[in-house]
Amino acid sequence: MGSVIPRPIALVTTLSAEGVLNAAPFSYFSIVASRPPLLSVSIQRKEGTMKDTAAHAIQRGQFVVQIPDEAIVEKMNMTAASLPPDVSEVELAGFTAVPSSVIAVPGLAEAKIRMECVLERAIPLGGEETAPACDLLIGRVVRFHIAEALYENGRIDARKLQPVSRLAGSNYGKLGELFSLERPN
Repeated sequence: MGSVIPRPIALVTTLSAEGVLNAAPFSYFSIVASRPPLLSVSIQRKEGTMKDTAAHAIQRGQFVVQIPDEAIVEKMNMTAASLPPDVSEVELAGFTAVPSSVIAVPGLAEAKIRMECVLERAIPLGGEETAPACDLLIGRVVRFHIAEALYENGRIDARKLQPVSRLAGSNYGKLGELFSLERPN
């Protein structure tokens, strides 16, 4: 795990059947496709048991991916706490829930980027046939929310976003030196 770094982080919100807003960070996260926009989030099981985020996303068929930045990284870290299913990590961390535009699952007002997703596919992977090691969620983004201040020439300015990445163990990284390389023809 420590050799695949830095890893982007998805701060995922889901809603339980009882209406509890769950939030948790996952660094097994990436882009899958651009048309339609698809994201992947791999959620490791704990001793063969599906985590609340995967269970809620599969039950509702919806979730929100937030991109954490330097301003909210400490709150994001608090959402990694192992809490009972009836306790909201959003409230524990002091985040502000904000309604989504297209789906029922709320997002986090403090996030500069939020992506409302519908579940395209959930795939149990790894481990044994009877006890998968993880649940790979593929979400189709149905609405993007991006802070206006991040836009420059029609693109997101990474310096203004100030994203954080996961390294190994308890270590995180900030955006460092940027450089460009032209792609060959």
